[in-house]
Amino acid sequence: MGKHLVLAGGGHAHMVTMANIHVLRHLGHRVTVIGPSAYHYYSGMGPGMLGSGYEPDDIRFATRKKVEEQGGIFVLDSIVGIDPGARALRLQSGNQMNYDVVSFNTGSHVDIPVIEGSRERIYTVKPIERLYQARTEIESLAKKQSVTVAVVGGGPAGTEAAGNVAQLLSRSPFPAQVTLFAGRSLLARFPPGVRNKSRRILERSGVSIQEQGHLLGIHDNRMSFDSGSEVEADFIILATGVHPSPFFREAGLQTGPDGGLLVNRFLQHPDYLEMFGGGDCIWYKEQPLDKVGVYAVRENPVLFHNLKAFLQGESLQAFDPGGDYLLIFNLGNRQGVLRKKWFQLTGRIAFWVKDWIDKKFMKEFQ
Repeated sequence: MGKHLVLAGGGHAHMVTMANIHVLRHLGHRVTVIGPSAYHYYSGMGPGMLGSGYEPDDIRFATRKKVEEQGGIFVLDSIVGIDPGARALRLQSGNQMNYDVVSFNTGSHVDIPVIEGSRERIYTVKPIERLYQARTEIESLAKKQSVTVAVVGGGPAGTEAAGNVAQLLSRSPFPAQVTLFAGRSLLARFPPGVRNKSRRILERSGVSIQEQGHLLGIHDNRMSFDSGSEVEADFIILATGVHPSPFFREAGLQTGPDGGLLVNRFLQHPDYLEMFGGGDCIWYKEQPLDKVGVYAVRENPVLFHNLKAFLQGESLQAFDPGGDYLLIFNLGNRQGVLRKKWFQLTGRIAFWVKDWIDKKFMKEFQ
């Protein structure tokens, strides 16, 4: 008898499974995908969209269309709770979704500081579609007057956002200022070569880099830092770290230190074997994984194999995270920084490599 598979989220780690819904349907199983949007935006190209290098259609997958044309069910909703004993998901709409097998690919959310007063010109780097709204508002104001933009966060997301905002504002007829508030150190967990090369590219684009402390709160677009300084900006883009949704911990499930769903080498929860996951929302028990898209892409075929195998009562396949991954930053103005083990490359060639890889990925799954 067929079973009900629920894919919680239509992110990168579910791409292969969603492309093979017809296979699962042919085997007699029902497949439901739950997502907060009819589209899924590719995070690797989000900063490029912010900088006007890409349009929304270039970087998004038509999730609902892909699911429904294969006979699957798409539910436009968000998950707010889990009852693992009853095998049920609680949805924001108040509805409940029961499952036989579930896989989570619900991504991560930006840590938001205390915000008082107006929030109109404060944006986060996730969800990715918010970056298009930020781009539209910044462009509109920059056509009328001088604009100041503050990007908060010294990791890859903040670094890429700052460079691409600088690209966006390079066409403004008025003076513009982009400041990256990078905590106490820009790209602190990366090798010195990557940090220094990224800094030089940003500064050549006119980005001011501040490394004087961490953000405490925002009141009417005035930011307060733990160094004691206060800074006001027309627009604020927050890239202040990410964390998985809290519903895993709230359900009493085993999680990692960051609250991500704990999974074993089969990408399966050790206590509830019908529960799987991939991408930013999981904590891989075998070893900590960076929250980068490459691991979600590597998890894709294994997750599909294991979901299909579990539905069919067959053997599961172990996930191998692989070795060092290719790291490329898009820093705006068609400039990039590339690193693979000891090899580093900067400039237009690095950007071109990233652009080619990203477009190839989009073409495969769009």
